[in-house]
Amino acid sequence: MTTTLFATLWTLFLAVRCALFTLPWLLHLLVSDILLSCLLPVSAVAPHLAYNLSSTVAESVWHAIQLIFTRLNRAKIVVSGIDALPPRESAIVVSNHLEWCDFYLIQELALRRGMLGKCRYFAKSQLKWVPFLGWGLWAMGMPLVTRKWTQDQREMDRVFNGILQRRWPVWLISYSEATRITTARREAAERWCKANDKPLGKHVLYPRTKGFIACVQQLRQASHVNAVYDVTLAYAKDGRVFQAPPTFAQTLSQPHLDRSWTFYVHVDRYELDVLPSEDDQLAQWLERRWLSKGERLEQLNQRLVKKEPWHGDIVSTSKLE
Repeated sequence: MTTTLFATLWTLFLAVRCALFTLPWLLHLLVSDILLSCLLPVSAVAPHLAYNLSSTVAESVWHAIQLIFTRLNRAKIVVSGIDALPPRESAIVVSNHLEWCDFYLIQELALRRGMLGKCRYFAKSQLKWVPFLGWGLWAMGMPLVTRKWTQDQREMDRVFNGILQRRWPVWLISYSEATRITTARREAAERWCKANDKPLGKHVLYPRTKGFIACVQQLRQASHVNAVYDVTLAYAKDGRVFQAPPTFAQTLSQPHLDRSWTFYVHVDRYELDVLPSEDDQLAQWLERRWLSKGERLEQLNQRLVKKEPWHGDIVSTSKLE
């Protein structure tokens, strides 16, 4: 009886705590979406002004939720490789994908390098029809795609035009696996890679290459976009369960996230100039990156098995760079 009562009170406490933290942020988000929507007609006549204003509004929203995650709920993020990233550098960013909360880890990198407001994620095209939210994403220059390349060409041209012609600073971010990894999807990826003679790294899905190739081939023409950032995300639950991230609701409601989870983000920087020029070679380059990513993840997994802590100095032994 006492245990049940305590569990009920604890659940109630978490719900109230979550509401106290998130309701002001949700109100902030709503106001921001309205402001961003108002910038949509502005973007037609003053695109540069609209981009800068939308970046400022977006940064305020993302910074606020990052503070809830890291300060109020005390998430511990192990950051690796960030010293190689120049401040305020525009880049193409690719990452593995596990859970909705992945964005916190990428945002931590962006925040430390002065690019938080310039983050532009590939998002589902259906969002453009959501009042205020979708309009705001459109005004920001967020790529809204279907994952069907023939249908996305016009949308990508719109995004690339702003970066190329107007030299907008940007982190153009994509989860190259196109979906979150699950056991079923991992098994499906193994079968597909075996049938198609493709390599598959540990703890990842096979990366989709068409979007990456298009981004590199287009943005290497922009003098201010200098690099590809390859981001690796990992989670540890209770110091022993590998790749078990919290839900988004847990990141907002749970105090002392550092007691239950360790969050890890590593980034490798590659100059665009040294990437292959041919499409098929770029696809192979991304495949090799995902093999190396799998090695890094396996090293993290082995550290958990040995009860060793994660640090920012874990180095992949891959020779496939």
